[in-house]
Amino acid sequence: MNRVLGDKRAILLLLGPALLVYSVVMLMPMLWSLGYTLFSGSVVTGFTWVGLDNFQKLFTDPAAREALLFTLKYAVVITIGQVTVGYGLALLYVFFLRKASATIRTLVFFPVVLPTVAVSLLFQKFFEFAPQTGPVNALLEAVGLHAVDWFGTAGTAFWVIALMDIWRSMGFYAVLLYAGLVDVPDELLESARLDGAAGWRLVRSIVLPLSLPVLVSSIIFSINGTLKVFDSIYALTGGGPGSGTTPLTLLMYRTSFFYGDYGYGSTIALALTILCLIVTLFIFRANRRDLTQD
Repeated sequence: MNRVLGDKRAILLLLGPALLVYSVVMLMPMLWSLGYTLFSGSVVTGFTWVGLDNFQKLFTDPAAREALLFTLKYAVVITIGQVTVGYGLALLYVFFLRKASATIRTLVFFPVVLPTVAVSLLFQKFFEFAPQTGPVNALLEAVGLHAVDWFGTAGTAFWVIALMDIWRSMGFYAVLLYAGLVDVPDELLESARLDGAAGWRLVRSIVLPLSLPVLVSSIIFSINGTLKVFDSIYALTGGGPGSGTTPLTLLMYRTSFFYGDYGYGSTIALALTILCLIVTLFIFRANRRDLTQD
């Protein structure tokens, strides 16, 4: 094995095909998209050199500013919801259900594998206002409250999106965090219990610090996924009402393929990539600072 790893030709032979596929599938489209940021137009209308005008437009475009604010709001709320609910379920699996948790884990995980369009249609029916009254509004009317047009305003539509995406993904994060919690030594937990630690004190003092690496990984995974959200919002609200639930990804899609401006769409995509990198680096640095202080 050492002879193979020390042979540059063997390394090139083993890694060359994978690097070639990665370059063709990932790197070349990224560089191509980066080049588009200096142009305006599409393959149909032709391209026009605009230099840095797309970047100037990005900083002054009200639609881009609104989409950025929605994306950040969505990312923060959904990440907190996914990781918090997932961590709570993981604690439930480990400390309460234990060996009997396999069935519950499977049931909770099931929404993860459902098609996004199917889940979106389900929630549209649940929160339907007209022409038929969905179960949620029917329940509100049954207790004497007025039915709500959940998709009529950006505020209520956002919370339907949040509820749907947290429900869909909580099983995934529960399993991910469960894998980290089962590695906590039973001897350490038993020793902490003998010292009087129990309940929230046990979780805060022992379980949470030991599961911090997988918790940070879950946060990074969640924040990057939520910043790049597209399919669930497109299927549920289409970015509406108006542009009230339009994230950067949907704005990029519409700009590129509806309005035929590949250059400005690529500029939005580049801004989203930089945003994801900045958020990830911030989380890494904040976690490293906490570990250093400890």
